[in-house]
Amino acid sequence: MFNEWIFPDDWQIWIAALCSVLHQHSAWRLAVIFTGIIFAKGRKTITSWFRAAGISQRYKAFYYFIGSIGRKTEIVATVLFEIMINLIYKKQQRVLMAIDDGPTKRYGSKVQGAGIHRNPTTTPDGAKFIYGHLWVTISAVVRHKLWATIGLPFLAKMYIRVKDVTKMPTKCRVVFQDKLQQATELVKWASECCKRLGKELWIVTDGGFTKARFLKPAIQAGATIITRLRKDAALHGLLKPVKKRRCGRPRKYGKRIYLANKAAEKRGWFKVMVTLYGRQETKQVKMFKATYRPAGGMVLVLIVREAIDCWRAYMCTNLSATAIEILEAISDRMAIEQNFHDLKEIEGAGQQQVRNYFANVGAFHLNLWVHTLVELWAWGQNKSAVCDRSDSPWDDQFRRPSHADKFSCLGKEVLKRTFFATFGHSRKNRKIARQFYKLLKLAA
Repeated sequence: MFNEWIFPDDWQIWIAALCSVLHQHSAWRLAVIFTGIIFAKGRKTITSWFRAAGISQRYKAFYYFIGSIGRKTEIVATVLFEIMINLIYKKQQRVLMAIDDGPTKRYGSKVQGAGIHRNPTTTPDGAKFIYGHLWVTISAVVRHKLWATIGLPFLAKMYIRVKDVTKMPTKCRVVFQDKLQQATELVKWASECCKRLGKELWIVTDGGFTKARFLKPAIQAGATIITRLRKDAALHGLLKPVKKRRCGRPRKYGKRIYLANKAAEKRGWFKVMVTLYGRQETKQVKMFKATYRPAGGMVLVLIVREAIDCWRAYMCTNLSATAIEILEAISDRMAIEQNFHDLKEIEGAGQQQVRNYFANVGAFHLNLWVHTLVELWAWGQNKSAVCDRSDSPWDDQFRRPSHADKFSCLGKEVLKRTFFATFGHSRKNRKIARQFYKLLKLAA
């Protein structure tokens, strides 16, 4: 039953590459579980994966395998990262990645690592907090020539509060790390991958990561950081050389710079044409260099005027960056927000109902990797092949294919390859195939 599904050739090559870094005694189970994730229906629990993949005997071994995946996430993610680079970044030097944190809802006090976290999504009941897991995730954000920006998640760290770490079993060897420390580890992993492949790493984050405990080690790792600045950020001017040294300790920073005063000045503004969120827009911006203590040195500051009295400020640690590069990176960061939505809605992240810490980590990363593999498979496909809205005339036919469209299209492609490969070319067989294809559309 395990080898009866015929996947596209690219998919089979990628799965073989991911299995090559696992123990060869159990590596074959990875392809089986991926099949279950693709064809699981209803609530995406582990048992629904097993039913869809035809796992009815020795299912405990697959439970243990998911837990072992939770211990080898960086190894598998590194192979998947290299696959992405070879497919998308052959002619590009700069790799743009985004870091953000997002929760997955869980139930039950026996779930290891679960706790109360801030709820970033407004719900009808107005709940400000959510019980579950919180994941600090890194995703590559790439621009498709037809489908705008797409996020490709690779690796995540489970954030556990201090009071919840004490409840963890000692065999898990979990040490408390705040979100800034976990984000730093993700940057170091991505930087090592990019250096080995000869690429330049750029990281874009939201304002929550604009702190010294993240910025300084990330800059030391060789990454360019783009993030948002508070309007009251403590910026200082460049330190001018002093001809005659005075008594006392020399100054480290220049005169204080207030962003509100910079935004109110009429000098220095210029217009740029950028592509933001898939549309061409003209923005009025101002750029200048300053020293920023959390970054440990000079940064490039960009102020964007949204309206007459409305403005936003961003910083970039690469002093040679342009306004277009910074603005497009900031807009592309929204792809990781879309990743969190699709992972919960399509792959069903957080629904797997496992209690063990490493099993939760493994299940979440399996969802991440399936999401990325589906996007990589659809990268070179035609829009008509990935998304057919002929049976939905009320829908916008020019809308870009969603991740759900690509996910469903992959399932249909596997079903066609599996069940239609042995059909002959006789008139009777073609008629049977047409009727069977209608059933497959309902199933997929």
